[in-house]
Order: sequence, then C-alpha cells, then structure tokens
Amino acid sequence: MIRIKQFCSVLALCAACSLAPPLGAQNLFSPAIQVNDAVITEFEIEQRQQFLTLLNAPGSSRQAVVEELINERLRAQAVANAGLELSDAALQEGMTEFAGRVNLGVDEFKTVLEENGIAAETFEDFVRVGVSWRDFIAARFGPRLQVSEEEIDQALGSTNGASNIQVLVSEIIIPAPPSRAVEVQEVAEQIAVTTSTEEFSEYARRFSATATRDQGGRLDWQPLSNLPPSLRPLLLGLAPGEVTEPLNIPEAVALFQLRDIRETGASTPEFAAIDYAVYYIPGGRSPAGLQQAARVEAQVDVCDDLYGVAQGQPPEVLERGSKPPSEIPTDIAVELSKLDPGETSIALTRAEGQTLLFLMMCGRTAAANEDVGRDEAARALRSSRLNAIAESFLEQLRADARIRIQ
Repeated sequence: MIRIKQFCSVLALCAACSLAPPLGAQNLFSPAIQVNDAVITEFEIEQRQQFLTLLNAPGSSRQAVVEELINERLRAQAVANAGLELSDAALQEGMTEFAGRVNLGVDEFKTVLEENGIAAETFEDFVRVGVSWRDFIAARFGPRLQVSEEEIDQALGSTNGASNIQVLVSEIIIPAPPSRAVEVQEVAEQIAVTTSTEEFSEYARRFSATATRDQGGRLDWQPLSNLPPSLRPLLLGLAPGEVTEPLNIPEAVALFQLRDIRETGASTPEFAAIDYAVYYIPGGRSPAGLQQAARVEAQVDVCDDLYGVAQGQPPEVLERGSKPPSEIPTDIAVELSKLDPGETSIALTRAEGQTLLFLMMCGRTAAANEDVGRDEAARALRSSRLNAIAESFLEQLRADARIRIQ
C-alpha cells in the first residue's frame, strides 16, 4: 500500500455522501447508521477507513469515520434542501484540485485508489459533498459577512512570531543639547554603574524627560521584539539590575535598566514595518507647545486625521511613513514600543528642545505578513469566519437530526 503525504489540509475542505455499492458480501450494504432519511452502510465505513489510511491522514479509526460520515450526511441534506446541485464541471475541478495536491491527475489518482481496493466513487462523493457544502455556506452566509478596516489592520499586525521573550525595563532619557552635552554625559556615566532599581528610579525622577519619569522610568512587561533592534542584544546581555552604557540618540542620552526577563508560552510578533506619524510643534515643551499638543490630541483618533491638522501648513510639519524597525531613530522606536495603534506620545523634542514631537502609532506589519495585501488579509478573515459559521451551523443540524446507529 502506498502512502500519499501532505494531504491533511484537503480533508478540512471535502466531505462524502452515499456510495454506489460494488460487488461484495451482502451484509456490507445493510444500513449501519440512519441519519434522518439517509443511511450509511458498513461498506462506506470500511471504504472511508481504507481511503484515509491510504492518504496517511488522521481520523481513520472506526469511531472517527462514523462521526464524520454522519456529519457529511447532514451537510449533503442541507445542500439538497437548499435546492443546490454541483455541476459536473465543478465536480471535475474539485477532483483535479484534490488530486493535484499529491501531484497526480484525476485518472491517475483513481487508478491508485482502485489498485488499493478503494472504489473511485468514494473519491468522487468525498469531493462532491465537500465542494457543495463550501459553496452552500458561502452563498448563504457570505453576503452578510463584513470585515472592517480595523480588523484587517489587526490581522496584518498579528503572527505566531518566533520570539517568546518579554522584558521588564526602566528608562531614562536625558535631553542633551550641545551646550550641556559634556554635563549630561557625566551624569549618564554615573547612572550606568548603578545596579539598584531604587537608585535608578530616583535618577529617572531627577533627570529623565519621558512621561515615565513620575513612575521612576518603569515600563510594564513588553515583548522584546517591540523594542528597537539595536537595543535588544544590549538588554539580553544584562543581568537584572544592570544598566546599559549611555546611548547617544538625537539630542539626548538614553539609559535602560533590565529589571527582569521571562519566557512566555506564546510567541510574540517580529515586525517587518512600523507605520507612524510625527507632527512637529514649535515651542517645545513650553506651555504654548503643550497646549497645541493637547488641541491636536483632541482632534485625532487615527493617523490620517493628522493630515487635516496639518492642512495649509508647510509639508515638513508632518512626517508619515512605514519603516523597518532598524531604520527608525532609537528614541522614537522606544516611544513607539509603548503605544498601540491610535495612541500618542509627546515625550520627545528636537532642535535643542525647541520643537515638540507629537508622535502617533499608526500600525505594525508582522514579518510573516509583510507581503500580504489588504485584499488577501480580508479574504483570509472572511474564510476563517465562514469556517466558524459552518461549524456552528453543522452543530445545529446535528442537534435537530434523527440519528440511529444499528
């Protein structure tokens, strides 16, 4: 008996109904199970078991086969009650796709089946009910199924990922205009040698310019993959309590203390691109600058709203783009790691503190999804939901059915 591999995904698509009985022992064709007005024979059960065994597919035990054949009878009855009938062309297309998954033509596939004692009708009925059920579900429920733009954004930002490391970090970012560069460097080098979380937090309250200063620079647990690529190996090289060397970033010096590290059971995403916007506000962190930032925050819910805010102003006041994490300035990347789409930060400045950065997270594209378009993501979401609807509908059919095992 041959083994045909890489076939399990086909089984989720296809289902079977009744078979024309070949020659054999008479008792094989007596009813073994009754599903409403339809019957399942012992011959069908044995044929399905042989079919799945040949394909090296799961669910080939007698109990599993009986359960699936009952479900398939219910599917076939629902399709028939809806007045639908699969055309010969659609059946042939389904069989061609099915056989093609093991690099065989339909006639070649049927020959292999028959050589292993499996009737060609087993294959045909398996495909017929599966394709008919898929088309029935799509026709009945598909037109009412809606996928929002936000759901597509979330789908593009999700993946199984490859990393399951999370870190507990504290941060200090000290503004360092040229006139204070030497002084700030000396302070930063003093902070870098501490191994006390309490001492680091006190430094953060005294010197840090970020919004976390009142919390002693403490950030919540976050996936390592959310942080800038340049920062990840530095944190992995620290023991809890240790601090990075002072990191020079635009107009500031940054230090990070590792408080703890852990591995989780679930993987976290690795992102291929981060979409964000920066609106530049004159006046820095002056009362006028902060008031302007508050007005902007009240006007925006998503990044596209910033185009309206910047309308009529020079193009350089608004920067919007999608960049690989490695190309994003470290201070901006750190701030973005704290934000979900639609959230904002006013922790950063430029031009020696004279320009305030109104930073907004627009979205993240997972590395596994970087080549996936929005239409493709929408189709995948619809397909997933239709599958869930199909399972729920089948459960209802089964609850209402009359099923009798002889």
